[in-house]
Amino acid sequence: MYCRDVVIVGGGVGGCALGANLAAAGLNVIVLEREMIFVDRIRGEWVTPWGTQECLRLGLHQVLVDAGANAIARFVGYDEFIPPTAAEAATVNFAELFSNWPLPLCMEHVVMQNTLLNHARVCGAHIVRGVTDVRVTAGPSPHVWYLGPEGEAEVSTRLIVGADGRTSTVRRQLGLTLDEDPVDHLMSGLLIDNAYDWPDDTIAIGKVGEVSYFVFPQGSGRVRAYVDYDISQRGQYTGESGAKRLICALMHESIKDGRSFHNAIPAGPCRAFPSQDAKVDTPCVSGAVLIGDAAGYSDPIWGQGLSSTFRDVRIVRDQLLASNVWTMETFAPYVSERRERQRRLRWETRYATALHGRFDPDSLAARERALGRMARDQKFHGYVVAGMAGPDRAPDEVFTQGYFESLFGLAVAR
Repeated sequence: MYCRDVVIVGGGVGGCALGANLAAAGLNVIVLEREMIFVDRIRGEWVTPWGTQECLRLGLHQVLVDAGANAIARFVGYDEFIPPTAAEAATVNFAELFSNWPLPLCMEHVVMQNTLLNHARVCGAHIVRGVTDVRVTAGPSPHVWYLGPEGEAEVSTRLIVGADGRTSTVRRQLGLTLDEDPVDHLMSGLLIDNAYDWPDDTIAIGKVGEVSYFVFPQGSGRVRAYVDYDISQRGQYTGESGAKRLICALMHESIKDGRSFHNAIPAGPCRAFPSQDAKVDTPCVSGAVLIGDAAGYSDPIWGQGLSSTFRDVRIVRDQLLASNVWTMETFAPYVSERRERQRRLRWETRYATALHGRFDPDSLAARERALGRMARDQKFHGYVVAGMAGPDRAPDEVFTQGYFESLFGLAVAR
């Protein structure tokens, strides 16, 4: 039986980011990862400005940049309700908005996972891949059992960290409940090559036809694109035919640089996933704590997942390094901050869904009115501020029903 300070179950972005930081601080850390080779899971490559701030505080920003993360300088909201010239006139310049912050980043999720896993290993974390049949026991004397490449192993530890994603086996074994919202709209994603004319430093989000689109350039003509659509259109944007439809959607006349996709080719699978929020009210028990998607996640329609995970890592790291005695009280600041953050993120995705995930006539009319109000009055930019600067930096009123109704009206208030 081995003894470790911390056992981290899950060697993805959150698990390895935390493992690297704790190992660098001198703790004895083991990271258990199921996959021998990471595969494209069609999401998780956009790090917002507040997310890059968290990366900086974790000592990971330069690590990602050195590994090829693509810096994003601009956001343009090409949309069927807005002439392309008007959309470009309203371009958001991140360097001007966040002059003292690093630029937001786009990086293929698999590349980010590999980068952080290798960094954790360099920092001194012990990495075991190909792990199956993980069993955990928390409490005053935490233990982890697993089946690895060298057979069965048992580890006693001071703390178990569940960083094993949305379907977390650690969460289930700890008896923690995931509260999931209903699903009424879907997202599909596709990695695209040969989009050389799309500017590498520009992301774009808007609605065209029956979908909302999201473009995140990876650099050198590679782009990750998503579409959001009503659940009644299930199956339209999956597989080979779905990839063609997705690329065609990006060539809409409302998107000035849509011509960039005329020669585009798929560079990976085209798959759909639910667009929904989920939370764990208290993501810890005695001897164990959850981070990242294992602790609940925000609807990917607003792209806050990675940034939120990096904040989880930073807060948990700080609490663990602040004291040599770890109890439930150690994680009280994390639990309270995350609970409020998730509440605000749910409001953010509610705004994003009203703008990008509703396609009935009443909702589209309310959306058009909302876009007009946002163009005329900066007080309605609150949810955008929250998404870029962080949910804690937007005015409290943004996360209220009254603010929502003042922007959209009662037609989409529920």
